[in-house]
Amino acid sequence: MPKKVVVTDVKPNVDVMSDTKSKVLVNSNASEQKVIKPKLTVERSKSSFLKVPSKNCYGTGKRKTSIAKVWVFEGTGIIEVNGIPVADYIKNELMVDYIWWPLNKLNISNKYNVVVKALGGGLIGQAGAIRLGIARALLEMNQDFKALLREDGLLTRDSRIKERKKYGRKKARKGFQFRKR
Repeated sequence: MPKKVVVTDVKPNVDVMSDTKSKVLVNSNASEQKVIKPKLTVERSKSSFLKVPSKNCYGTGKRKTSIAKVWVFEGTGIIEVNGIPVADYIKNELMVDYIWWPLNKLNISNKYNVVVKALGGGLIGQAGAIRLGIARALLEMNQDFKALLREDGLLTRDSRIKERKKYGRKKARKGFQFRKR
């Protein structure tokens, strides 16, 4: 019966070259290189990107399945959505103008900053939710804005949402194709 031998102090022929971004393992026995990239873990609190000053006004906007939590406070005229400038977050210029509409209507776009946390839906729905949230926050700030905001329908919530699919149908109302012969 052969004896079992345990070897503990043997080091393999592997050279480790480290870089700041990744590690390259070179095996001296074979001409193989294996690149190991470290996993980046970003730990942030629930609202680390959302820095809201203490003196502010809050408004909630909803559109389709999107929800926007909006804070308006004195500043230089910047809108940030989820920590990103609005023009970079929503790349469509028409939608960016749509978001600025309540502030431009009152001629106060350079006096206030807006911080938004947008959730759910797509970019169009989020843009509508942000616009309604900004209008509601401005109304909380000053009740005299109500008549001007009401003129363009900025305080009206667009309640159209997608209708649920029904059984026996292809979509909510569309039926399957009928073939007579």
